[in-house]
Amino acid sequence: MRIVSLLPAATDIVAELGLAADLVGRTHECDWPPRDVAGVPVVTTAGFSSEDLTSREISAAVGGAAHGGSSLYTLDAGALAALAPDVVLTQDLCDVCAVSYEAVSRAVRVLDGGSRVLSLEPRTLDDVLDCLVTVGELLGVRERAERRREELRGRLAAVCDLTAGRPRPRVVAVEWLDPLWPAGHWVPEQITCAGGEPFLAAPGEHTKPMTWEAVQAVRPDVLLVLPCGFPPERTVRERDLLTSLPGWDDLPAVRSGAVWVLDGPAYFNRPGPRVVRGAEVLAHVLHGVRAGDPVSTAEAFPLP
Repeated sequence: MRIVSLLPAATDIVAELGLAADLVGRTHECDWPPRDVAGVPVVTTAGFSSEDLTSREISAAVGGAAHGGSSLYTLDAGALAALAPDVVLTQDLCDVCAVSYEAVSRAVRVLDGGSRVLSLEPRTLDDVLDCLVTVGELLGVRERAERRREELRGRLAAVCDLTAGRPRPRVVAVEWLDPLWPAGHWVPEQITCAGGEPFLAAPGEHTKPMTWEAVQAVRPDVLLVLPCGFPPERTVRERDLLTSLPGWDDLPAVRSGAVWVLDGPAYFNRPGPRVVRGAEVLAHVLHGVRAGDPVSTAEAFPLP
């Protein structure tokens, strides 16, 4: 089967199901697993270069505070047609974070081969894991997908068990730095599973910008910094957007050294199987307990 993935999380799912060899096309941001995707043709480009832009400039370029503006992705419809995919995996959850479903549908309509389009729209942890079965059924490996889903559920249950009964710190997770944006969808559930009490976003919620005063009012014991699409080193480069805020030094999380930089794209921003690893990372961050492999400094470290 010839698969084109227009969503990094979908690429993760295809690889999780052991079908990476069937990928014939991907986005420029599909980077996991590196060995499997390196040689797969890219059919998207960034709408602009974000490397030299600030968080505020990026937010303005994609539509501002409504988080509903233009996509960062441009689809090469000609390249997609040349690949003649049997299946195109995409999403309709956020037009900013991937090629819009409308753009994909337009491109697929002109193909001659009858490509099937599957849109993934998970909002909760259960939704994310169920996507494995949804994709697996379409790709003919439903039983394998169900086994993997149960294995991942087992890992989540182990995290919940390890942190049960422990004091629950007040946690705020920041998904964007300027404007400040709380992490919603499945992230509050990751925090709860790892033994924390999430604030400023509810499970499954598609969030909106928050004020700094709202963060101060929560007085978080732990502040998680995991900007969407930013690797940890990019987050650290923009640390002044947080540390220069009035009253920063008075936050309990700052006073106790519990401001953590996390790998958002790997474990929190993308609705793929690695959100389970994100919960394991948070168990270490919030309670110092080990769930799964030891947490490396590439995955989480205190804000320097």
